[in-house]
Amino acid sequence: MAEVNPVRIDELLGKGKPSISFEFFPPKTEEGFVSLYKTIDDLRPLSPTFVSVTYGAGGSTRSKTVELVSRIQNEIGLRAMAHLTCVGHTAEEIGGILDQLHAAGIRNVLALRGDPQQGQMFFQATKGGFTYADEMIGYVAKRHPFCLGVAGYPEGHPQCLNRTRDLENLRRKLDAGGNFVITQLFFDNADFYRFRDTARAMGIKAPIVAGIMPILNVSSIKRFVAMCGAKIPQHFLTQLERIEHDPEAVYRLGLDYAIRQCQDLLQFDVDGLHFYTLNKSKATVEVVKALTRQKEDGAKEKGRR
Repeated sequence: MAEVNPVRIDELLGKGKPSISFEFFPPKTEEGFVSLYKTIDDLRPLSPTFVSVTYGAGGSTRSKTVELVSRIQNEIGLRAMAHLTCVGHTAEEIGGILDQLHAAGIRNVLALRGDPQQGQMFFQATKGGFTYADEMIGYVAKRHPFCLGVAGYPEGHPQCLNRTRDLENLRRKLDAGGNFVITQLFFDNADFYRFRDTARAMGIKAPIVAGIMPILNVSSIKRFVAMCGAKIPQHFLTQLERIEHDPEAVYRLGLDYAIRQCQDLLQFDVDGLHFYTLNKSKATVEVVKALTRQKEDGAKEKGRR
């Protein structure tokens, strides 16, 4: 058993070295799990600070999330964080999930309100459950001493049209017990810097980790950004649409964009990079290796001076 020290993620952030982390989701089939474990094998040599495992709508993958996050940490040996949402659960049920995670040695949770359930335009709390993420975060913080990640939205939450109010919501989540922020995916770094600068001006000091998704398919990424309220810069979208029927060309362009996006974020002192992998490894491996090569080349050049 390849056990990992269940250290809190917030003890590793903001130490002068940006974190690298990956997000996975529990597959629906046995074949999907085989593929996912191959992806994890490919990504493990990159020595991520942590990995996270998502939580299906309405808790549909609850047991799989707990099992997967436990196996990743206790058998594979990567520090793992479990996503947890308010959707479809009472406080008592959430307490039971937290007890399972804590008993399995998991010490890190990403606490989210979650999206409205299918057929609902707006989020509706389960009777006996939580309406807002900060309510659940306060509950989790009292239940066990977890390190709590919270969500941030560089372009604003799609259901909150006032960005100042959106950042006030972020501050409430942190004040309730949140320890660090992982952002929604974005493609324009100016949005991230504006979000980070405004948060700091409001007194938010928690580490802010940038959410990154290398583009692999044009139609798929259009669906993603439509759901999460993000946007693709027009000049980049135009380039993608010109070549969308050439999968390899889309892959190379998306990879190059992600590398340059991450290089810029690192240059401007991002606290960490969190890759939304979609359970695939190739693009993420190439991005991280490119960043590593640049760092090594920079160190060699500095040594020759």
